[in-house]
Amino acid sequence: MSFRFAAAFAALIAFAPPATAQDSSTAQPAWRHGLSLFGDVKYPPDFAHFDYVNPDAPKGGIVRLAASGTFDSLNPFIRKGNPAAGMGDVYDTLMVSASDEPSTEYGLIAESVKYPADWSWATFRLRPQARWHDGSPVTVEDVIWSFETLKRINPQRQYYWRDVKAARKTGDREVTFDFAGPGNRELPQIVGQLQVLPKAWWEGTDAQGRTRNIEEGSLEKPLGSGPYRVKDLAPGRWISFERVADYWAKDLPVSKGVNNFDELRYDYFRDATVLLEAFKADQYDFRQENSAKNWATGYAFPAVQQKRVVLEKFQNGMSGVMQAFVFNIRRDKFKDARVRRAFNLAFDFEETNKTLMFGEYVRIDSYFFGTELASSGLPQGRELEILNEIKDKVPPSVFTTEYKNPVGGGPEAMRANLREAIRLLKEAGWQVKDGQLRNAQSGERMSVEFLYSDPNFERILLFYKPALERLGVEVRLRSVDDSQYINRIRSRDYDVIRAGWGQSLSPGNEQLEYWGSEAADREGSQNFIGIKDAGIDALIEKVIYAKDREDLVAATHALDRVLLAHDYVVPQFTSTADRTARWDRFARPAKLPAAGPLFPDVWWWDAEKAKAIGDRP
Repeated sequence: MSFRFAAAFAALIAFAPPATAQDSSTAQPAWRHGLSLFGDVKYPPDFAHFDYVNPDAPKGGIVRLAASGTFDSLNPFIRKGNPAAGMGDVYDTLMVSASDEPSTEYGLIAESVKYPADWSWATFRLRPQARWHDGSPVTVEDVIWSFETLKRINPQRQYYWRDVKAARKTGDREVTFDFAGPGNRELPQIVGQLQVLPKAWWEGTDAQGRTRNIEEGSLEKPLGSGPYRVKDLAPGRWISFERVADYWAKDLPVSKGVNNFDELRYDYFRDATVLLEAFKADQYDFRQENSAKNWATGYAFPAVQQKRVVLEKFQNGMSGVMQAFVFNIRRDKFKDARVRRAFNLAFDFEETNKTLMFGEYVRIDSYFFGTELASSGLPQGRELEILNEIKDKVPPSVFTTEYKNPVGGGPEAMRANLREAIRLLKEAGWQVKDGQLRNAQSGERMSVEFLYSDPNFERILLFYKPALERLGVEVRLRSVDDSQYINRIRSRDYDVIRAGWGQSLSPGNEQLEYWGSEAADREGSQNFIGIKDAGIDALIEKVIYAKDREDLVAATHALDRVLLAHDYVVPQFTSTADRTARWDRFARPAKLPAAGPLFPDVWWWDAEKAKAIGDRP
C-alpha cells in the first residue's frame, strides 16, 4: 500500500463478475493460477513473465541499501525488538503480487487455489518442487504451523486473520483455510500473503543445543525458502544477503527478471541527516527522497553535476494515502472534535509548502487520497443509501457539508482561521486567560507534546508552533531516538504524532486494524488515533462485505466521509511522484508500471555503467 492513483487505470480496475469459475461437470470451484479482487486476472495460466520485467536481465553485482537506527534480531516475527531490514527476502509466500495490477496475486509456493462462490473457504495446492534452502520440501504441515504460530504470537495478525478460523490438511499437497462465514471476498488473498516457515527447523535446536523460540529475538541465520539468505552481518551495523543460486522458484513466471543481484547489503546510519551525507559519499547506492528541502537543495554536489548520480521521479498510481498530525483521542483534551478542528485551522499548509517545501506538495483531503475511493461533494446514490442505513451513528454534517481543509497562505486568511479556531475552542469549553488556553471548568492548560524521531520534521513543527501558541496552546516538541519512539507508540504514550496509512485500490480487512474499535486498545495496532465509533465499525463491515466493485467504492466513500467529519487528524501533504537518487551503476526495464521505482526488485547491475563512473570507495 502506498500513495497515488492514475486515471489511466480506470479501465483496468472496472469490476467484473467475481472470479469464482465453476467446473461445469462437477459444479465445484475450479483451480486457478491467480486471484484478483477485480475479476479476471491479467496474465493467463501459461504466461512467461510479468510485462514490466526484463526476463533476460543479467545476474550479478551488489546493491547497497540504507536503513536508519539499528537492529538486534534476524527473527522478523518478534513483537518487540528491531528485526534486520531485508528479512522478507528470506521467506516465500503462498502467492505473490503483480505490480501492474491492483489487488492481484499469482501462485508462488502454491501452484493454484480454489474457493467457492461465497468465499467461505479456500484451498491452496502446493508446488511439489518448493524447497527450503537445505533441500527439504515445503510441506502442508509447514503452512499450517506457520499460520497457527504467527496468529498465536502476534496480536496484529490475530486481528487481521480473525475471520480465518482454521487451516487443515485436505490432500498430500493441499491445505484448506476455513473462514468464519461467507461473503468476505478478500480472505483468499489475505491467506495468499502468508509467509511460510520451516516447522521442523523452528522446533529444533541451534548450534548450542538450545531449543529455538520464534517469540524471541535471535542472531542465528534462519532457514528460509526465498530468493536470498543471510550471508553475513555486524549486529546493529550492517547485514548482507546472498542470492540463492539454486533457488527452487527461479524459473517460475513470477520469478523471471527479478532478484537479479548476487548480494543485497543494508548499512545502518544514525539519522536522516547522516543518511543523506552517506549517500553523497557513495556509501550506498539508491535513495528515495522524502524531503522536499533535500530534493531542492541537498543534491548540488559534484557527482550529480558529473551525471554519476541520477535524480529521477517515478509515478506511483496504484494506491492512496493519509499522512497527518494524529491526535491520541484516548486523552481527554482531544476527545472533542471541535478542539481537533481548531488545530487544523492553525496549520497554514499553503505558507508551509511555499516557504519550507518549495511548492513540491499538495494537501491531503481524504483517507484514500489520490484514488477513486476518495469522497467528494455530497453523498449520492448508493453511498447515500449506505449512510442512511446508519444515520443515527454518523455525524449529521456528512449529509450536508463537504469536507474541506482550511486554506491559509496569507495574514488575512490566517487571522480568519484563528478567529474560527478560538470560537470552536470556546464552544468546546476552552478559554484564553492571560494568553493561556485553559479549560473553563477545570482550569487545566491546553498543553500539547509533538513526538517525533525524524530531525527533518522539526522544521515543519517549528513553523506550526507559533500559530498554536497564538491560540494560547503550550507546545512542546519532543525528539526521541527510533527505539524510544517505537516503544512510546506501542504503549500509546503520546499526544500528537506524525503517522500515515497506505491504502490499496481495494480496501478490506486492514480497515479494522486502522479504525476498528477492537484495535483501539490493542498494543501495536495501527489505530493510532484510538477510534471507538459504532458508525465507523459499521462502515468497515460494509467495505469488507461489499457485493461488487460499485458497492465497494460507495462503502469506501462513506467510510472516508465519516472519518473526515470527525476531524481525527490534521491532514498533511504528499507528492505526486516518488523522488529518487541513485549512483548510476544499474539498469532497468524500458517501461515500468506506475507503481514507483521497484528498486531493486526488477533492476540489475550494469557493468559498463559501473566502470564509467568509477569504483566504489
